[in-house]
Amino acid sequence: MSTRPSVRRFVQPLPRGGATGRALLVVTTALVIFGTIFVASASEGQAANGTAFSIMAHDGAYLCLGVFALYVAARVRLERLVRAAPLLIVTGLVLLLAVKAVGITTNGGKRWLNLHVIDLQPSELFKLCTVLFIAWLVYHHHDELNNWRQLMVWTTPLWLGCGLIVLEPDIGTASVVLMIALAMLGVAGLSARLLGRAVVLTGLAVGAYLLLKPYSAKRFFSFLHPNTNLLGSGYQLLQSRIGFGVGGVTGLGLGHSREKWGLLPNPHTDFIFTIVGEELGLIGALAVIALFVAFLMVSTRIAQQCTNQVYRLVAVGITTWIAVEALINISSVVGWWAVTGVPLPFFSYGGTALITELAAVGLLYNIAHDRSRTGDLTIREYRLTNFRETVERARPARPQQRQSVARRYRPDY
Repeated sequence: MSTRPSVRRFVQPLPRGGATGRALLVVTTALVIFGTIFVASASEGQAANGTAFSIMAHDGAYLCLGVFALYVAARVRLERLVRAAPLLIVTGLVLLLAVKAVGITTNGGKRWLNLHVIDLQPSELFKLCTVLFIAWLVYHHHDELNNWRQLMVWTTPLWLGCGLIVLEPDIGTASVVLMIALAMLGVAGLSARLLGRAVVLTGLAVGAYLLLKPYSAKRFFSFLHPNTNLLGSGYQLLQSRIGFGVGGVTGLGLGHSREKWGLLPNPHTDFIFTIVGEELGLIGALAVIALFVAFLMVSTRIAQQCTNQVYRLVAVGITTWIAVEALINISSVVGWWAVTGVPLPFFSYGGTALITELAAVGLLYNIAHDRSRTGDLTIREYRLTNFRETVERARPARPQQRQSVARRYRPDY
């Protein structure tokens, strides 16, 4: 009995009754069902120890953990969660450092921590940490962020996290983290000038990385010339296109993919959308895209209806995260963008990714039922504006006195 009051400080009754929240759960359920079916199908040729659907069994366990994470996130008190964002971002950085020190390597990437129960991928958790941290940052420091130096100082944890993710190496996830942060800051009112600087700085960092890693650069730009190295960097895209071509309009039938039997690398992870197109054809591929469009529309509606600007930013961050990953993954498997290892949300096999994505949906469901309000948190140059207005009001007749007033009211940056 004594623990109940302390628990109630962090959790609330499960919100119910909102039409937008129900629509979100319906769309997410459809995505998860489709995803689970295609993990089972695509992993058939990848099963270990000769046991069909062994990967599917793990995916089912991850799905159960993900549903629990959704339930917890739907009940958590959002103000407590946002307040804990600095601690969460530090925890994310510590986990990324642990990957660098004691992580396990798979397919050339050192991205996981072996917890025996699950291979934890901290870079996936860092996406959710980024969403909460940017929301906290805007709430507490929105009057400072339109200054370049202040912006760099306050976003240092994100730059450090992205740097550690790139070293894994995983440039795709790092780019998604930056897109989430830029989208949230842009919606919060960050000036186009500073957003442009951030984009240019990011582009320069990516360019420097590709110059230092010629193999990564060759793989990154292989989609521009897919037929030049069909047995090397262009092989995966070639097999993906073959799968889509064979599928045609109606597909070969559920479970009848040929590419998954050793022809297409990673059919149950990065290239699971190819299996959808091969087995269900153009109709199935368009149905999956329609579900992601529906998710985008519902989550955008949740953000628009939210009266709390902090939670609205959380909704914007989650929406950007899911939409950008779906766009990058689908574009890369059809040859419109570089193959960077970005998973297809709710579809690609991966325990940490699925659990984190469902937790994010739980937060969206929570936000859909929130009715709290905040004051104006728009990022503006308050200090500079106040400085100019004060000088104008106190402008004396003599130039020497004007200089003394300017020195007296000079901003502290």
